[in-house]
Amino acid sequence: MKLQFITHPRPSNLTDQEWNSWTWQLQNSLKSQADFEKNFELTEEEKKAFRDSQGVFNIRTTPYYANLCRPDPKDPLRRIMMPTVMELEDGQQALLDPLGEKKNNPVSRIIHRYSDRVLFLVTDICSVYCRYCTRKHFTGQDQAFIKESEFHQALDYVRSHPEIREVILSGGDPLTLSDSHLEKVLSSIREIDHVEIIRVGTRMPVVCPMRVTPELSQILRKYAPVFVMTHFNHPREVTLEAKQALEMMVDHGVPVLNQMVLLNGVNNHPAIVQALSRRLLACRVKPYYMFQCDPSEGSDHFRTSIEDSEAIQRELWGHLSGLAMPTLSLDIPNGGGKVTLAPNFEIFRDSESRTYKGWDGVVEKYVNPSENLRQTPADVSEYQTEWNLIRGKN
Repeated sequence: MKLQFITHPRPSNLTDQEWNSWTWQLQNSLKSQADFEKNFELTEEEKKAFRDSQGVFNIRTTPYYANLCRPDPKDPLRRIMMPTVMELEDGQQALLDPLGEKKNNPVSRIIHRYSDRVLFLVTDICSVYCRYCTRKHFTGQDQAFIKESEFHQALDYVRSHPEIREVILSGGDPLTLSDSHLEKVLSSIREIDHVEIIRVGTRMPVVCPMRVTPELSQILRKYAPVFVMTHFNHPREVTLEAKQALEMMVDHGVPVLNQMVLLNGVNNHPAIVQALSRRLLACRVKPYYMFQCDPSEGSDHFRTSIEDSEAIQRELWGHLSGLAMPTLSLDIPNGGGKVTLAPNFEIFRDSESRTYKGWDGVVEKYVNPSENLRQTPADVSEYQTEWNLIRGKN
């Protein structure tokens, strides 16, 4: 059966020019209870959430994304963007900074947790504030582009650390920046010799696909290699408009990968994960990560248990190709870094072999080669110096 990509008609009171303008989408974002009531029949609980969350967590969504939601209060997309009183309840583990970014923050706007890469927080604006956001301590401060002093301080930090090979633009959402500001960032980073890869983490192709234009795609291509990391969580987010945006970037030679988050009541079922993965692959986007939801404040109702997440992954195993299978990963709270979770197929081991039971029940032994056959590659010295630099070892 051929995959279907649905387009959602614009509201009849708007022109194509308005609806297809990404700046119009941002300028006309839904922010208040009154804004949302023009588009939704709010439940009493939702009304209470708007009243009680004033000054606590930010609320915002684009008209485009609101238009994807269904009237049902339990609609998965509505759960992603609509505030709820559950955000204000104490959870099992509620952390304002679940990834421990503040303690890995050597200078303003830089997060340096892993030796070879840094996060560069170039803006604190998002076009949609997802209710499970892991960076509630930072986003929504209305600073569209960072201060010039912070910008140069961040670049100086990257220049002074030759072990850094990747710079990941984040925030906020880097694609809420204008083309000129984005190019300023990309060109400045590309001037640093030891930086090999630039990544752009963004949800704009999901919530505002009209942001992806030929001009933007050309800018990303100009400073290659630039990898775009999207954040689709549900197959209904992969609309025809989103597909066209993704394909435009890929056609310009920009690799695109997706990072989803497993969310209770949104996508925590293997049928939904596989549907999302297949639609992304049809757009030439690699499903990259399937993250365990971080224990940020107000997100307990979104989190799945590790056991449930692993069960979803195990059921997908063997029924999705490696291209379609995202890596299930968990960020250890308070800055412990990522760990990969995978089904355990090992059922026995000894000093010479391991025995596995595959996804379809096949049981077989893998015998290790004799230890006396082990050899170190003859040319390892050509790469050892670089490897030591990245690891911070002499």
